[in-house]
Amino acid sequence: MAIEGRCMKCKENKEMKDAEMHMTSRGGYMAKGKCSVCGCGMCRIMSKDNAEKAISDGEAKKAY
Repeated sequence: MAIEGRCMKCKENKEMKDAEMHMTSRGGYMAKGKCSVCGCGMCRIMSKDNAEKAISDGEAKKAY
């Protein structure tokens, strides 16, 4: 299952393609990618456990 995020252009939760996991300046985790429907940029704030699971499952690339 791919990471889902809120697309601001479609106004719906959609699957994220080309997801990369980034670390925020405050130490949190954020998945950044593109909407699978319209190609608009989207992101999702995640917990450390969910972020590491997404990386290990191959759903996102580690970018930090």
